[in-house]
Amino acid sequence: MTRQEIRQAVADILSDIAPDEDISDLKDDVSFREQMELDSMDFLDIVMELRRRYNVSVPEADYPALASMNSTVDYLEPLMANL
Repeated sequence: MTRQEIRQAVADILSDIAPDEDISDLKDDVSFREQMELDSMDFLDIVMELRRRYNVSVPEADYPALASMNSTVDYLEPLMANL
């Protein structure tokens, strides 16, 4: 997957988890939690959806890498390169 495809995949997951949030204005370099009303359960749902949809496992130690759109795409890019 390309960076843009990964970004869209993350945006799709965010839309499903927080359907009342407007993700069209998300800033790539600002944390999701600062821009959206996400709690820890929502964050775990994101991780679980990545596993379910793309077979990507994110160890708990790596959760901070999923803080913003840029950091999430950076983290996922090598893991999703062959999808």
